[in-house]
Formats: sequence, structure tokens, C-alpha cells
Amino acid sequence: MSRIPTPATIADGPEKSRPLLEAVNKQVGSVPNMFRLISTSPQALEGYLGLSGALGKGTLPAATRERIALAVAEVNGCSYCLSAHTYFGKNAAHLDDSEIAANRNGASNDPKADAAVRFAARVARARGHVAEADLAAVKLAGYSDAQAIEIVLHVALNTWTNYFNEVFKTDIDFPVVATRAA
Repeated sequence: MSRIPTPATIADGPEKSRPLLEAVNKQVGSVPNMFRLISTSPQALEGYLGLSGALGKGTLPAATRERIALAVAEVNGCSYCLSAHTYFGKNAAHLDDSEIAANRNGASNDPKADAAVRFAARVARARGHVAEADLAAVKLAGYSDAQAIEIVLHVALNTWTNYFNEVFKTDIDFPVVATRAA
């Protein structure tokens, strides 16, 4: 059970959050618990959605973004995010079980994506204190400086949602996938 009340519906959320929750509903087809819980602070919801939306316009493929989210959720021990990104990884990014398992291990079966996921996992594990060789490896795989920046920002955004869901114990509303740390 969540540590703070989760608005049961869009109408139960703060008035300033309702248009943002409506936009989530339109885009996703529902409003997952995490969004309704974040909506308790309209400013936090606006910030999260703004950053997430901006990154969605970046140059990393959606499947790579899901792979990174899976790796970071496993590193940070967040079962909510691991459950959500396993669901979206399968149903939106069309990742198979083997790929999801590799992502949870901080890797990918796709050679180019592997470099991005390994770099993201290293950034998460090392809390940003990566070696020159780590950055060189992702660039050698064909990622630009801008894409390396996007990878780091995806790690940061996913770490925020991981921490948020762990602090507030967001009720998992996806098929549950437990992290190895759990």
C-alpha cells in the first residue's frame, strides 16, 4: 500500500494536475498509479512530464529508451518501474523476453543498443563517476555526443522515478516483476 494517498481518479487529483493527467490518459490509454501519485504535486507532475516529453523527442529509439529504463530499474531495485517497463517494453517497444533479461543485466542482444545500455547501467551503478573508457565505448558504437547526453538524462529521469516509487511505495498496477534486489 502506498505511503501517501493515491488519487483514485483524475477528478480526485489536484485541479492543476487534472489537464496533465488527461493528457497521460489520452497518450497511454489509462493513468497509471505513478502519475496519479505524482499529481499530488502539480509542479512535480509538470516537471516530470516536461522532461519525459522532451526526451521522447530525442534521437534515441523508443526501444533503446525502454532498454535503459529496464537496466536502471534493476540497478536501483525498483519493482514498480521494472514492472511498468517490462510491460511497455513488450507491448510498445516489442522487446522479447531474452532482450528484457539482457536489459535487466545491463546489456542488450542488439550490438548498438548494447553499448547504450551498458553505458546507462554503468552511469547508474557509478552514480555518474564513469571512466573515460566508458564514454569512449558508447561513442565508438556510433552514438553522438548529444545521444550520450540523452542517455545520461534518461538514467537521471529513471532514477528519479525509481526513487519516487520506492520512497512512496507506489502500488504496482502492471503485471508484477520483482527486481533481484527485492
